[in-house]
Amino acid sequence: MASSTSQSQRATVFIAASEADANLYYATKFIAPDPFIYLEIKGERILVMSDLEMDRAKSQSSVDRVLSYSEVEGRAKTQGIAEPGTVEVVHILLREAGITQILVPANFPYGHAVKFQSLGYQLHPKREPFYEQRVVKTAEEVRYIEAAQRATEQAVAAAHDMLRQASIEKDQLWFDGMPLTSERVKKLINVTLMECDCVAQHTIVAAGEQACDPHNEGSGPLPAHRSIIFDVFPRSATNRYFADMSRTVVRGTPSLELKRLYQTVLDAQEEATTKVKDGADGKRIHQGICTRFEKAGYKTGLVNGRMQGYFHGTGHGVGLDIHEMPRISRTGSRLQEGHVVTVEPGLYYPGLGAVRIEDMVLVTKDGCRNLTNFPKTFELG
Repeated sequence: MASSTSQSQRATVFIAASEADANLYYATKFIAPDPFIYLEIKGERILVMSDLEMDRAKSQSSVDRVLSYSEVEGRAKTQGIAEPGTVEVVHILLREAGITQILVPANFPYGHAVKFQSLGYQLHPKREPFYEQRVVKTAEEVRYIEAAQRATEQAVAAAHDMLRQASIEKDQLWFDGMPLTSERVKKLINVTLMECDCVAQHTIVAAGEQACDPHNEGSGPLPAHRSIIFDVFPRSATNRYFADMSRTVVRGTPSLELKRLYQTVLDAQEEATTKVKDGADGKRIHQGICTRFEKAGYKTGLVNGRMQGYFHGTGHGVGLDIHEMPRISRTGSRLQEGHVVTVEPGLYYPGLGAVRIEDMVLVTKDGCRNLTNFPKTFELG
């Protein structure tokens, strides 16, 4: 363990845009589209902001002190640095505090790292989770996630109603006299989410063969009688927390083989959910689903150059990032009370179709609380 002296000589340094960096937003509660400087020096949390953002940072951020970039830049020039850049501005502040070592996130910009090293600093990159406390959600964070989930459910309900109202003509879905497309359904979902102050990207409405590629967002006319995967994961525009839900439906009459595929995934998903609790091993939960699918006759492997079966993880943490720690997967993580994780097994077979069912749950001491209220209905009629 490092001594208290060495800890006092180490500062945390971020140079990033908080709009894209969840750790930086978590530390500052300040959203900006352009990179800025955040420092933790001897227990004090400091922002160094451009003149453009100074007032907003002072009123909106949660840090202890906001400094003017141009003022520190001026000090650097008086100390003989002719053309100070971002690294030199940080250097002035670290040198004044007697700091020789800096803790940085693993994705810290390489160019900045080289400059800091040339100035004599020792860098200590830290892998995720950078802030361990981010992994365990507070009651307030759970409320934020649940609010985003309610918006997700409202949007998917609207989309499913559209499918119910569609007519079937020559094995295709029609709506308002024209083929019903993935794009039209996704637009309905995304606009409904916007009306709920949520923003969605890469919403998935994928049917038939497209659904057999788990991250295919879907395009073109939607077929009848075949499975359609909905995977919707918006972010709240007000508090930045995500939700995540997947449902698989059919409009029309699914084959018996497709019905069996759905029931197999549903049973596995619900069984895995019962195994989520404080102290549970995510690797074991995932392996249990793999074994269950194999015993049911659903093999996983490469067939004709394409993966089929079950070839993704069972779950992941959700919060300020859509994918964060912990993991329920072949690598796995130990689950802990306060984690919010998905449980989302799936099976994918070109020619037959695909099924994925996903709920989002809060890990508790003795089990979990499902944050997802939306029904698991396969046949929409």
